[in-house]
Amino acid sequence: MTQEPLLRFGIIADPQYADRDPNPVLNRHFRGSLAKLSEAVATFEGEDLSFVMTLGDLIDRGWESFEAPLSIYQRSRHECLFLPGNHDFLVEPDRIAFVHAALGMPAPYYSFARSGIRFLVIDGCEESLFSTAADPGRHALASARLAALKAKGAENAMDWNAGISDRQFAWIAGQLEAARALGQKVIVMGHYPLHPATDHCLWDAEQLADLLAASPQVIAYLCGHDHRGGLGRAGTCWFVTFKGMVDTPSDNAFAWVDLYADRLEIRGFGREQSRSLPFA
Repeated sequence: MTQEPLLRFGIIADPQYADRDPNPVLNRHFRGSLAKLSEAVATFEGEDLSFVMTLGDLIDRGWESFEAPLSIYQRSRHECLFLPGNHDFLVEPDRIAFVHAALGMPAPYYSFARSGIRFLVIDGCEESLFSTAADPGRHALASARLAALKAKGAENAMDWNAGISDRQFAWIAGQLEAARALGQKVIVMGHYPLHPATDHCLWDAEQLADLLAASPQVIAYLCGHDHRGGLGRAGTCWFVTFKGMVDTPSDNAFAWVDLYADRLEIRGFGREQSRSLPFA
């Protein structure tokens, strides 16, 4: 068994920071996420990480909430990457278009490579009630999508979920084909779970999970959003949902992931579970 990983990267999900009192009903402790982020970043400093990815919901709401958590990441010696979650768009309407830029993203969805592995960063919030609040045409489209799901009795027909466009789906398929042609393994990262089905899944979860499961080059899909966490497998793809950092008054939740030739090893901290996920 390989002793040294091909690469190691950090994972944080759902800090959901805001200067707000706790919500005991949902077990959300918004202010406490700053101390938890500081602990996670300090822990990562002692490791040789390729990058640190935050899987959405850096903030709970309010544009002013971005400054404090981002300042903590700025202390890190590692490259800190982000993707948006539903709460990141709960800002003033005239600021919605600038969320991706605030998170330092080169585009709403994109790919990059590390140690021969292709990473896809997808934008699950593309078609949603919150990301389109300042765009009446797109908002109407998202509302119609949600209404259609509700009419079908879909478990994930919730306004805190969202979907992706046909254009983004085609981009994902093209990235997977390009990776296959180059012999690259692929890890996909997004905010919303895809598999197994829950009330927190992406509106397009079944379609996208089927695509990833049918692509042998895809080894994992990593996400947040469902603060309970979760694990599933379809085809050769592991579907890992990381627990929310904002939950509980003081117990943290974050991880790093070691990628070996034959497996993923997740080292969980606090409430996050450690796992060994072998490849087929």
